[in-house]
Amino acid sequence: QVQLVEAGGGLVQAGGSLRLSCAASGSIFSINEMGWYRQAPGKQRELVATMSNGGYTTYAASVKGRFTVSRDNAQNTVDLQMNSLKPEDTSSYYCAAHRRDESRLYWGQGTQVTVSS
Repeated sequence: QVQLVEAGGGLVQAGGSLRLSCAASGSIFSINEMGWYRQAPGKQRELVATMSNGGYTTYAASVKGRFTVSRDNAQNTVDLQMNSLKPEDTSSYYCAAHRRDESRLYWGQGTQVTVSS
């Protein structure tokens, strides 16, 4: 089992910045990828950004150039720096981790990001 604890989030005006952080604990030895997803009310959960152990990144088209995902493999953490935030970025953001020996994703509890116009 992997436990994920998120920090950050909150209310910000459009054009502002926020930083989300997530720390993994538990059976972390086979984690091969960590990242962030988001889910707005009435919508499906969607990928925001992920990073593999080797540093390969994936970004949603809607956040590319504005958001940056980073990891500290030694500390088992993943951060999401969000710049130039837009009202449409308002959502619950979830940290996720994938282990190479499992097909499922592990999820954090979620943190709310609200961007006012």
